[in-house]
Parts: sequence; C-alpha cells; structure tokens
Amino acid sequence: MDKSTFSNWDTEADVVVVGSGVAGLAAAVEAKNAGASVVVLEKRSSCGGNSIMSDGGVALAGTDFQKQYGILDSWELMYEDMLRAGLNMNDASLAKIVAQQSNSVLEWLTEYLAVKFRHKPIIFGGHSVPRIHLLHNFSGTAIVKPLLSKVKELGIEIKTNICLTKFGKDVREIEVYDKKENQARAVYANTGVVLATGGFGGDVAFRILHDARLTSTVGNTNRLDTTAEGMLEAIKIGASSVHLEYIQLSPWSSPDEKRDKIATEFFYTVFPYGIVVNPLTGKRFFNELADRKIRADSILDVGQPSIGIADLEGMNISGHNMDRYLSMNIVKRFEDLEELAAAYSLPYQALKETIDRYNKYVENKKDESWQKPIPLDAKPLHAPYYAMRLWPKVHYTMGGVTINAKAQVIDNNGQPIKGLYAAGEVTGGIHGASRLGGSSLTECLVFGRIAGKNAALQKFTSIS
Repeated sequence: MDKSTFSNWDTEADVVVVGSGVAGLAAAVEAKNAGASVVVLEKRSSCGGNSIMSDGGVALAGTDFQKQYGILDSWELMYEDMLRAGLNMNDASLAKIVAQQSNSVLEWLTEYLAVKFRHKPIIFGGHSVPRIHLLHNFSGTAIVKPLLSKVKELGIEIKTNICLTKFGKDVREIEVYDKKENQARAVYANTGVVLATGGFGGDVAFRILHDARLTSTVGNTNRLDTTAEGMLEAIKIGASSVHLEYIQLSPWSSPDEKRDKIATEFFYTVFPYGIVVNPLTGKRFFNELADRKIRADSILDVGQPSIGIADLEGMNISGHNMDRYLSMNIVKRFEDLEELAAAYSLPYQALKETIDRYNKYVENKKDESWQKPIPLDAKPLHAPYYAMRLWPKVHYTMGGVTINAKAQVIDNNGQPIKGLYAAGEVTGGIHGASRLGGSSLTECLVFGRIAGKNAALQKFTSIS
C-alpha cells in the first residue's frame, strides 16, 4: 500500500491499537490470536489507561456465581436495566450485545486470563438483581495485569509515551508524537486501527462545551489526562459522534477526598445497607439504589453535600473496612446519633424519625417511601454509626464516536469508515443517557474483543 500522507515512518503492524486500557488490551490480544501482528500505542508512561481507576465491579448476567447464591438473572433482564437507566436513548442493538455476551466475558476472564473474583455477586443502583461480580482486590488492576501478562506472552509490542496527533488521508496512516524523543513519528496499520483512547472526564474545556456546570470546580474520578484528543481526531476525519452531552456524575464521591480518591468501601455499604439524608432536613430524599443519574442529580439539586449514613453491622455484612478512610477523615465514626447530627448540623429529631422509619422498612423488607429494594441480609441501623459527606464528581462520559455491531466507526453518512474500529469509553450510544454501574468493564471487554478480531480479519477496502 502507498503510504502517502507522512514521510517519517517509524512503526508498521497489521493492527494498531491506540490506548492500553482494558478495551485496547483486549483488542490487541484478540487481534493477535486472529493472526495479525499488533502494536499498542499508549500516551502515558505506564499502561492500563483509566481502567486501573476502576473499583473492580463487573456487571455479568446469568453466571454460575449468581446461581450458587440463588440469584435468578438473564441477559434479557440486564438489557432491560441498561435501557431503563439510559432513558431508552441507548443504541439498543449495541446494548443487547453487551448484555448477551456478558456471561462469556466471565468465562474468558477466568479461564483464559485466570482473573480472580469474589464469589458472591452484589447489587448496584439501577440493577434489578445482584449481578456485580467483584474482582478479588476491588481494583481494575485485577484485569489489567493479567491482560498485560498475556500481551507479553503473545509478543505484542507496547510503545508508551506515544500520543496520537492525527490521522492521514488513509485512516491506517497515523501521526504520533513521541514524548520521550520529543518528535513526531508515523505509524502504519496494514489492516486496521482500533481507537481505545477512553473518555474525556478529565478534559474540563471539552466537557464544559456540553455541560456548563462541569467547570474545574467539579471534581473528577478519572485520571486527569483522560481527555478528548483521540476522539476529536476521529471526528476530524468524518467519524460521527453521539451523546456527548451525557456526562455521568458519581453519587458516591466526597468533597473531603484528596486528589479525587474514592472511598470505595463506604459506598458499597451505605447505598445497600444505609441511607442518604438531606443536610437541611435530616430526611431521605431518593432511593439509595436508584441509578447513578437519579442519585447524582438529586444531590446536586440540594445544592450542598448530602450525608451518607451506615452502621457497623452494615460494614460487617458488606465485608468492607473503614480504617483507611477513618484515618483520612473522609469517613467518620459516631458513638450515638446525637453526636452524628451535631457533627453535620443535622436536625436531630428529624434524623431520628428518619432512621426509625427506615428501620421499620428494613424489618418489613419494603421501603414505602422511596421503593429502595431492601437487601435480604440488611439489618436495622443502630450505633455506632459511620457517615460521609457526598458530592458528585465527573465519573464517565456516555458519548463518543458512533460504532456498529462490528465495532466499526461510523461516518456522518451512516457508513463504516473502512479500517477504523473503536471500543470502550471513546465510543457512544451503548449506555444512552446514563450508564449502569459495573457495565463499563463489561462493555470494554465485549467490544474490545470484537474490535480486535474484526480489525485483524476484515479485508481492508480503500476509502475513496
């Protein structure tokens, strides 16, 4: 093929993957297994992308783990939950693929990559049943590290400190910037490019264009360099985009966290086994297991941080330890309710009535106020209590380039851009207006694998 755009050629492979998060690494592995030579380009000095920031929950439906605990689930139910959370704005065909292939993702992770999970699935907000499968260390590294080991085993080259700067006239021609050598280079893909550059949660300037509330004063749970440049370069060559205005905020974040760390263990307890109260009234004001958009918007509407309250019993049931967050003064322990109310300037009598009412709901396993699905193992709240201030931060961007079922990037005329594929958070449409918790890693694995296979196998036809 004629390499007509650039002259400073440095690297050539059948498949070039841009980004080394879970989507990119899964694509690289599958492309290699399909017989292609592969190179992965990563703009950071280390691999893993934003995936390593994950808390390690993966949404999977109809699994053996669920059956062991008598949890009845199916891909159809997960699909319905995805559409409901997405306000039925999802690309239904893509959402269905994620749900349908979620069980096979578990098989691939455990059997091919030897990824280890905790056995008991839990429930996240917006899901109908417990289907969140927890990685053994509560971190996306439990998937990233086995993927990197497999990449090394297969002989796939990863080039770090390499930033995508532009596509050529032929999308298989890519110009990159080598940060170590401080110079531009060109990379050529014989059959296809997989764009897996992630979302734009850390790109303040770009996200303000789509949601004026999300200035630099709003925190971010992503890596700060989770930015839009990869997606924008695809858009410049004609890729269509969708849902850029839908930016998900995390309802579990705290303004007391430093450097945007997330008190993960607390939200695993407070939402299923505790309550969140309005700081002005001391009363609950939403279903703590509603989807993320409902919870985050409800907290923002109050206009100041809300208070999440759990107890020691809930901590023991969920299996999470608060010592780390207590020492950081993010989570606080209180020996009685009066002490808790005073610490957060909550009206004590209203708070007491709220907890008394909630405890009756727990005993009856029916929330008559907000229809929260009370876990079967939940127990009434009592001292000692644990509490944390909650204020949303930018967490996930639902929008991105448009893809089809083959993970091909679609142009503004509705046609596939030959040779260009995409997977992960850089894509849009799958989750509609709001993503269900735990479904990001699922999506990255499902469409990363699809993109890698098709980039390797589909014969390239030059773009006219």
